Amino acid sequence: MTARTLVLILLGASWGTAWAADPPCDKYPVAKQTKCAAIWKALNQEDGPSIAQFGLAQLKRREEGKINAEQHLAENMTFIKQSTQKRLERLDARMEKE
Repeated sequence: MTARTLVLILLGASWGTAWAADPPCDKYPVAKQTKCAAIWKALNQEDGPSIAQFGLAQLKRREEGKINAEQHLAENMTFIKQSTQKRLERLDARMEKE
């Protein structure tokens, strides 16, 4: 398995979890959960290009030997946590308007 394949698997698994539509909407009343899920999906689509750009930059740095596997994973996890937190904040702000 190449480093590139491993990175894509790790990113896919991590971002798949971070992008799950239902968990952030569970805290809202049932009547608002459908709207919440639609907003969450839209937020994930809005952020998709920047997430992809980050992933490609990380891969390039890894291939150039600028970071090792542990640094790569740690930076990915930090990025995923921060970007998810920002999306959650934006979700809450948009849901307040509903």
